[in-house]
Amino acid sequence: MTALTLSTSSAATVRADAVVVGVAKGAKGVVVAPGAEAVDKAFGGKLAAVLETLGASGAEGEVTKLPAADGLKAPVVLAVGLGEAPGKGDGYDPEALRRAAGSAARALTGTKKAGFALPLEDAEAAAAVSEGALLGAYSFTAYRSNGNGQGAKKNDAKSAPLAEAAILGAKPRDKEFKAAAERAQALAAEINRARDLINMPPNDLDPKAFAAEAQAAAKEFGLKVEVLDEKALKKGGYGGLLGVGQGAETPPRLVRIAHTHPKADKTLALVGKGITYDSGGISLKPAGHNETMKCDMSGAAAVFAAVVAAARLGLQVNVTGWLALAENMPSGSATRPGDVLTMYSGKTVEVLNTDAEGRLVLADALTRASEETPDAIVDVATLTGAMVLALGNRTFGIMANDDAFRTSIHEIAEEVGEQSWPMPMPAELRKGMDSPVADIANMGERMGGGLVAGLFLQEFVGEGITWAHLDIAGPAFHEGAPWGYTPKGGTGSAVRTLVRLAERTAAGDLG
Repeated sequence: MTALTLSTSSAATVRADAVVVGVAKGAKGVVVAPGAEAVDKAFGGKLAAVLETLGASGAEGEVTKLPAADGLKAPVVLAVGLGEAPGKGDGYDPEALRRAAGSAARALTGTKKAGFALPLEDAEAAAAVSEGALLGAYSFTAYRSNGNGQGAKKNDAKSAPLAEAAILGAKPRDKEFKAAAERAQALAAEINRARDLINMPPNDLDPKAFAAEAQAAAKEFGLKVEVLDEKALKKGGYGGLLGVGQGAETPPRLVRIAHTHPKADKTLALVGKGITYDSGGISLKPAGHNETMKCDMSGAAAVFAAVVAAARLGLQVNVTGWLALAENMPSGSATRPGDVLTMYSGKTVEVLNTDAEGRLVLADALTRASEETPDAIVDVATLTGAMVLALGNRTFGIMANDDAFRTSIHEIAEEVGEQSWPMPMPAELRKGMDSPVADIANMGERMGGGLVAGLFLQEFVGEGITWAHLDIAGPAFHEGAPWGYTPKGGTGSAVRTLVRLAERTAAGDLG
């Protein structure tokens, strides 16, 4: 991953291949943002005018490169747009800084070192710039070939991610700044871990391989891990996981991975949907809907990454992750529409659509997580296309059995820069899942399908346990051109929200 340093150097004196400055949209044109004073001085106070001549407007994410003026050590200046300039006395929003740093880092592919001279009022701003730079520099090249079948060239400098990001104007010896940088490094490393897993092709990341990844990380970071294989799942009566996975050659797994702290008095359980490939099963997806279904394990990837991040940060809270892993395939042994599954909870479910499989594996994991009576459970899943229709591709939905908890998670998500929206749980939609042959069906009314899925999951949460459901079907996998710090492919959606939730829980503010 890109190296991160805090530097007291100015934008004029930093020895780097490029220096990054911020510009914004002012009332009368481009405005040079704080942090770029030395660069503006080198241009005779006319940096904004030069940039406007080159077509810059200060719009969010806009990148303009130009040769450095005399007096600057770096040979290249990269101006990145921050969007609308804040009002007098107001600072730049951390998310604007995060996105700008990400855009700059992406534009600096092939660069060894860049100095980031973006507005840096405090440690929070330093954290945002650090996160943006580290996340924006992400690249997934594990499967790139150099044309001779020997894999990617290790020294292909032109396509290599930015090697080092120096945050200028920071305070390397200040405890808050140091802590902000260390947190940014740990958080970005785990978000990028989630991205790598999501981007892996399904022939290399099946349930068994995913479980092995969790075991390796547990060994490295001192986590407790338990893997239930198909024999253990059958013995335990995990009908949801077994039913979804019975059509695949690689059987399902349930992984428990936990960070524990000796002084913790709160426990947070995280449950992730881990469908390593979703064909839809017998209810086969139509053409055009299969190509990205390796991403259907994004919830489990987010949970996995969040638990490891909690360990790396030494959070004084117990965080237990449950990875419900299965491959949903059509075959002669696959679950059929009309089959009835007996879940781990003992409830029976009539399967009306085998493509509504995520809720089945989550149901077993939610029941198992509830047995440990955590203070709260949060499940994360690429669960429904209905949520994408409702909220678009960049926003995840939040449902909960406690309004205050739902509000708290929404506030946390907005705080860390993840777009989200609280969704209701209309009781009248539950009736649509009544089954004539089982306790409940896995499908209900078509309208409000994302809400129906949440109501189904609620049935498997232990009594009296605070619970929330994050449907990340929209933002988990980005198919368009990269923007800000968001790459094409897996995004690591929800990791930041889960980690901040764990931090708040450790501080005694569960919400």
